[in-house]
Amino acid sequence: MKQLFIILLLMAVGAGQEIKAEIKLPRIIRDSMILQRDQPVNIWGWSAANENISLRFRGKTYRTRGNAAGQWMLRLPATAAGGPYTMEVQGTNTIRLKEILFGEVWFCSGQSNMVHQMNIHDIAYAKEIATANNPEIRQFLVPVGTSLTGPASDLPAGNWTAAVGENVRPFSAVAYFFAKKIQERYQVPVGIINASVGGTPIRAWIGEEGFSGFASEQELIRKNKNAAVMNTAQGAATPAMEGSGWSMEKGLSGDIKWYETGYRPAGWRNIFIPGYWEDQGLRDLDGTVWYRREINLPASMAGRPGKVFLGRIVDADELYINGKKIGHTGYQYPQRRYPLAVGILQAGKNTFVVRVTNHGGKGGFVPDKPYYLVAGEDTVHLSGQWQYKVGAVQTMAAPASGFSEQHQPSALYNAMVAPLTNYTIKGFCWYQGETDAGNPLAYEALAKAQIGQWRQVWNQGELPFLYVQLPGYMDYRYLPAESNWAQLREVQRKLLSVPRTGMAVAIDLGEWNDIHPDNKKDVGERLAFNALKIAYGENIVYTGPLFREAVTSGNKITLHFDHTGGGLVTSDGEAPGDIAIAGADKKFVWAKAVIEGNTILVWHDSIREPRYVRYAWADNPVQANIYNREGLPASPFMKGW
Repeated sequence: MKQLFIILLLMAVGAGQEIKAEIKLPRIIRDSMILQRDQPVNIWGWSAANENISLRFRGKTYRTRGNAAGQWMLRLPATAAGGPYTMEVQGTNTIRLKEILFGEVWFCSGQSNMVHQMNIHDIAYAKEIATANNPEIRQFLVPVGTSLTGPASDLPAGNWTAAVGENVRPFSAVAYFFAKKIQERYQVPVGIINASVGGTPIRAWIGEEGFSGFASEQELIRKNKNAAVMNTAQGAATPAMEGSGWSMEKGLSGDIKWYETGYRPAGWRNIFIPGYWEDQGLRDLDGTVWYRREINLPASMAGRPGKVFLGRIVDADELYINGKKIGHTGYQYPQRRYPLAVGILQAGKNTFVVRVTNHGGKGGFVPDKPYYLVAGEDTVHLSGQWQYKVGAVQTMAAPASGFSEQHQPSALYNAMVAPLTNYTIKGFCWYQGETDAGNPLAYEALAKAQIGQWRQVWNQGELPFLYVQLPGYMDYRYLPAESNWAQLREVQRKLLSVPRTGMAVAIDLGEWNDIHPDNKKDVGERLAFNALKIAYGENIVYTGPLFREAVTSGNKITLHFDHTGGGLVTSDGEAPGDIAIAGADKKFVWAKAVIEGNTILVWHDSIREPRYVRYAWADNPVQANIYNREGLPASPFMKGW
């Protein structure tokens, strides 16, 4: 009996120890974090109910107590830039943090052009990566996640990483160059919180409380919270994939696959890379097309590691060399850069095979991109004549994409933003809009809702909100035309009416054939110019000319601008281009234009009473050449009266 009593007593003690909660810190409060200088900062976490919490920092002790739910928060006084410091948080257990710096903290968010890492642009920024050695620039990469049920309290993972050596590769390229400019200017640590997801709409980044007045979004949020409705929607989704609606894949169905070394080609036709197969005799074909080429390589390339540059491919691809699969990409936007291990390449004949899958539109290899092979000191160009053979035909249209959590209102905010709103920051950098270009007129209200809601939940007043205007993209058109991308840029320009916002104009930084242009440095630095003015109060020319008003006199229009800096100029020395005007009928024609001081005089002899004027109004304007003397481009605009 005595032994039984002892056993029960030990079990009770053990049970008590198991339920005695240890203190826990949020994932972002970690070793090597950067805290905002010169402002009170929050340190928060979880504990047992009513547990006493103490925090020791720089020789002082701060105390609080967990509430009934085990939540607690301490507020440290403003601290000047510097470090490294250590911090000790104690409750039932003790947590010690090290390598803490105080400096500037910016929350950087958006879709793929904010996602794009230095690693993806390692050709353009090879020197930056090779020489990266700045331990005072650090990134916290927020893991991608969604929540339809409400705001999460914490992140599942994440660490602070310094921009040193190869560790700079996962940094957002835009955010890195932004931080680098700020760090160089003020010689203080700069922290980047990078919460961004490719291909996502703005509504996914707005918290539920930001949708006041958006009845349809509120109803969708309510429905998504109902697990049964959500599961039904997910179950109804049918991904666009090979199978039903496709003919048999000939290249993979035989005893010998078309990429294998034992395969003997027959019935293949000539085709050129780069180029789309619809432009080379394959009319209206959606499906898979195999490309094949035998390339003779010198002995100096054999036995060496290398890299294959295959530009961009629409939509998906698989690369095989000498029968071995080298790599694959599942969608059209990433640049294809496939590394080659030692032993893949051989002296003499090497067989390159690329299987390309396309679900709609033109399929093939995007022009004006790099196509070559590098190994050692040698380079072999891959553009030119190849052979092709159709492997499979898509006999039915690809089904519409189904339910995507990343596209639902508040889904990304709940998982990737809400857990961080206690973290004191300097401001926001935002690069998004491509996904919403199909409905630009709805974007203005949503963007204003986002700015207001983010400022509200951070509770730091009118935090600076800096954003990137969409760059030029898609085909050039040489006649005035309508454009959703231009309309969305106009909406972005109008957001400047919101106090303490800044816009980095990027109309000149795009690429006609790539929604992810390579030039991320100028984008980041133009955001930084906005920060220097709006967040730090510098007296600088921080943006290009912004349209202010149009004054008519007879058949002529005088355009007035703000932010002309040292004066209006054109980048090519020609007359101002891409200006179109129209009468009441809205039939736009290219106007004549001349710079007069800090204004531009515009007219067309056939339009006696102009009623509309617009500049750079195209997906990808041909001659958007208006700048100030500081080298910053004018924003596109439209005005009617």
